[in-house]
Amino acid sequence: MEYVNEVNINAAVINILDSNSNGPVCNDYELKLVDEIYEYILKHVQKCLKDEDLKYAVFNNKQNTVNVITQKYFNGEIGIVEVSKNIATELFCLMKSDNEIPSCDLISVSISTEYGLMFAILKLDYAKNYTHAIDFVEGKIEINIISQFGGLPGTQRIQKCAFIKPTREENKFDLMVIDRQGKNKTSEEYEANYFMKNFLQCTSITNERDSTKKLLSTTERWIRDNLKDNAAAAEIVRTSIKKKLKEEDSIDIKELAQELFSENEVAENFIKYSKERGITEEVEIDKDYIAKKFQKVRLKINNDFDLAIDEDAYNDKQKFQVVPNTDGTVNLVINNVKNYTEK
Repeated sequence: MEYVNEVNINAAVINILDSNSNGPVCNDYELKLVDEIYEYILKHVQKCLKDEDLKYAVFNNKQNTVNVITQKYFNGEIGIVEVSKNIATELFCLMKSDNEIPSCDLISVSISTEYGLMFAILKLDYAKNYTHAIDFVEGKIEINIISQFGGLPGTQRIQKCAFIKPTREENKFDLMVIDRQGKNKTSEEYEANYFMKNFLQCTSITNERDSTKKLLSTTERWIRDNLKDNAAAAEIVRTSIKKKLKEEDSIDIKELAQELFSENEVAENFIKYSKERGITEEVEIDKDYIAKKFQKVRLKINNDFDLAIDEDAYNDKQKFQVVPNTDGTVNLVINNVKNYTEK
């Protein structure tokens, strides 16, 4: 996975896409990137680039409007204001054809990264907020609270965005995309994946992080399904899998099963379970994702306790121990507690 850590904003343009209007309200000028505005956009860009929902994608047709217009920008043929207008118009047409697509402000951003120039498209759906309203009634002041639906997201996660790369022969992918679906929407109500399917016209492809996440989630589900009443065995399997993920650059699911389980029947069950969930071959491990994922160990214990433990403390027997019992249960022991606080 290409983790983008260095981001500088070169220029940005914001346009208004209100589905109740006849057309988009397009900007004729770039945004004035004073410190506060620069930081606002930068934080959203950085948060999106670090988001676990960010996926690789390729354009289905290199001649689609979004790709063509951004490549012209990369080649210096047009400026960012013109690019932003074309992109805003393209998305607005989709919005008018489907009134379930939320109105938004659309920000087009040129960014420089350690991987080169990228063009970001951020769809900022309006957030509901509240303010006071002052009225004078019969010579007296009346103050009420009213809702407003037009604010831009502050710390909230952006639901849909894209980071487009200049076309190069060596590229493994054309863009990175977040396309989260609304929890209260169904496919019958509207085309939930309009952003990728109709607007960007692209298809997501699997990267190392996707494969690593799938391997992790599949092995954890197998443990819960097959070892739910044997905490001691579950601990051994979890510890062994974590060790492999840290040490190996790739994992073959058959070899993993043979190392984990002495009984062939259990190993075959694990392999079959994994294949049914799409893990059929060697998985390339995203070491950066694993390092971040294992920083804390989060335990749900008998549906009564939640623990979050630093990885170093979890592995330090002077601080924490998992002690197996003969009946398959375990005792979780926190050693040498000097103080604790209640939250």
